[in-house]
Amino acid sequence: MSLRVEIGVFSHNEADGLASTLRSMLAQDIFSSDAQAHLIVLANGCTDSTVEIARSIDHPALRVVDLPQGGKSRTWNSFVHEISARETDILIFADADIVLPDRATLQRLAKGLAAQSSLFALSSQPVKDISLTSEKLTLTERLIAASAGGMDDWQTSICGQLYAMPAARSRQFSMPIGLPVEDGFLRAMVLTDHLTTTEVLSRLGGLSGVRHVYGSERSVPALIRHQVRIVIGSAINAAIFTALRRLPPEERAEELQTAARDNGWLTAVLKAELPRAPFGYVPVHFLTKRLVRLFAQGQSRSPRRILLALLGFVFDFIVYVFAQIKMLRGTGAGYW
Repeated sequence: MSLRVEIGVFSHNEADGLASTLRSMLAQDIFSSDAQAHLIVLANGCTDSTVEIARSIDHPALRVVDLPQGGKSRTWNSFVHEISARETDILIFADADIVLPDRATLQRLAKGLAAQSSLFALSSQPVKDISLTSEKLTLTERLIAASAGGMDDWQTSICGQLYAMPAARSRQFSMPIGLPVEDGFLRAMVLTDHLTTTEVLSRLGGLSGVRHVYGSERSVPALIRHQVRIVIGSAINAAIFTALRRLPPEERAEELQTAARDNGWLTAVLKAELPRAPFGYVPVHFLTKRLVRLFAQGQSRSPRRILLALLGFVFDFIVYVFAQIKMLRGTGAGYW
């Protein structure tokens, strides 16, 4: 039986490089296989020529949707619940700025998911472009390339840059408008049935050899800005989880359906939940996580490991302070 697959390419002001990205994706094997594959450009809130560039590419599998409002979680809701066809078997979620080094990537992702009926999501492995380059790197770039190479826990995560879900299962979920870190939020909802059970990690997977390349930060200031956004997004997710847990379990999924339609839902929740004594806007574990791992039972505490943990703590401290300040000013991630 052939699969019907729809690939949503999330595009916000991606005029630079979009044409080459789309041509590369349309050259994937999935468009010449027995799968019924469609590539949908989800142009959301664009103020540049993203839509015009996408529409200039002539391919029978390509469709361009111009969404007037931006935001990845809002666009996710639209793709899953409104844009994708009811008869679709698998939805693939892709960022517009990634590179697929293997022409079989999308086909393997779709067929790999279809072969594992227990999975709710199957992720591609993220690889930093900086780790593949042949150019001479600075010391800072070498350190960045060596750190967190490929997201060690990608097989039990949802990598928002490229992943697949069974279409029917994806429609069980809705996300609040304005989430800064939507893949972490979706992961929590998938693993816990909207925070009503303990985590079931076997619902997520990653297929060996399926990977994509993304543009890495190349300077310490850029890395700090990126990490501040991640920490703020995770702090916002934590506040939402607290608010949802106050509801009866059977009402939580329905509350998120409301949050997916209400532009003011997230703001109201965050104003009610944050700041929280004694640590303010960001939970303290974002600051202490490396030290906790260092002193965990059974962990090696060699001089090198201690030094790396202390350097990491200094970095985390800077990020933690910046994140607190941004959230205090109400400028956390563009929506907060």
